Amino acid sequence: MLIIRPSCQKELLLEKQTKDGYFDAEGFFISRRDNPMSPISKNTQSDNFDRSGFVIVIPVYNHGQSVKEVILKALKLNMPIFVVDDGSIDDSYDRIKEIKNINILRHNVNMGKGAALLTGFGKAAKIADWAVTLDADGQHDPSDAIPMIRSIQNKKRPIVVGMRTGMMGPDVPWTSRFGRKFSNFWVRIAGGPLVKDSQSGFRIYPLPEILGLKVAAKRFQFEVEALVKAGWKGMPVCEIPVSVNYQQRGERISHFRPFIDFVRNSMTFARLILQRLLVPQTFRNKW
Repeated sequence: MLIIRPSCQKELLLEKQTKDGYFDAEGFFISRRDNPMSPISKNTQSDNFDRSGFVIVIPVYNHGQSVKEVILKALKLNMPIFVVDDGSIDDSYDRIKEIKNINILRHNVNMGKGAALLTGFGKAAKIADWAVTLDADGQHDPSDAIPMIRSIQNKKRPIVVGMRTGMMGPDVPWTSRFGRKFSNFWVRIAGGPLVKDSQSGFRIYPLPEILGLKVAAKRFQFEVEALVKAGWKGMPVCEIPVSVNYQQRGERISHFRPFIDFVRNSMTFARLILQRLLVPQTFRNKW
């Protein structure tokens, strides 16, 4: 039996399986039209898309070496940008404070990636319906947001996840590959959607729905808990392939700590699974 990955364009894809895409070895449908790695999709990098109602939110913590370049690339999308400096103690702020046409929000102390995203969402929700999130370490190509935006059907309010391709490259840490598989499995067990990249920080969130999910995790675990609680509430989640750029060992800025973050991930999934088992869905969805 083939498993169809939840997609914003599910109905359209099912009608045009041979023309617009294919099923991979795991039974997931890969859309050629929305895959930025496919020659067929080169036109997705054009400027002909509706950006109204979208803003970009970039959480930053000690990304002084990369954040300026990320912002300059994101500015080419011509969307409002909120950069949330989560208590950086390096020169991140000094490198971006003179950049025009961005909004910089600052935490006095480091509160976690999830907390930074929530700060950005709170401000963004006042002017927009959707938030595109990008990591500040340079692994994402902001232009990949175009096919992600185009994938959203009218009157649908999904979370769109940028599914990173090329994760088997020599510069991709084994911890990233293991962490993704570990997280994908437990997201599903906890009641979330079937996804292939639950740890991708390149996403589109509907506003204010993401705030209504009341995600408790305030660090990296925010992103997996958001998927689980979206599953509890029946919020659609879809994945669109995007490129990824992992710099060589020693050049990439990462705050992932294998042991500590493994423990935090495990505790988050344990809490969510217990809630799913012990709390009736009617009450769970009110949390």
